[in-house]
Amino acid sequence: MYQQGRDAAHETGMRNRRAVLGEAHVDAAVEKQTPVTAMFQDFITRTAWGDVWERGGLDHTQRRLLTIAILTAVGNNGELDMHIRAALRAGVSADLIGEVLLHTAVYAGVPNSNHGFKLLQQAVTDLEGDK
Repeated sequence: MYQQGRDAAHETGMRNRRAVLGEAHVDAAVEKQTPVTAMFQDFITRTAWGDVWERGGLDHTQRRLLTIAILTAVGNNGELDMHIRAALRAGVSADLIGEVLLHTAVYAGVPNSNHGFKLLQQAVTDLEGDK
């Protein structure tokens, strides 16, 4: 019973992870998984993607915007870039992401938000070049 719950959470997590980050990103992460990292990949898939992202109360767009704000606030630029690009690909407008970055500047620091705007501009430029 316990393992069935873990397996179900992992399956739900993979579905959400793919929906939010895209097939290519998740496929690459799965391919890079090793016996050393497997425990963490299982944990993050079940808990973040299989539980938190699956909860009601916030839709995926709201969760995307919160994630961008939090990553900006803590200065996690690698994850921030990934989530900005994923949000743009999912149809979240650059203007809306910019509002989140501007709001984050007031409460979490101008330098982090400034860098977020740089990442947003590069992502927009890159995505426009793909068209």
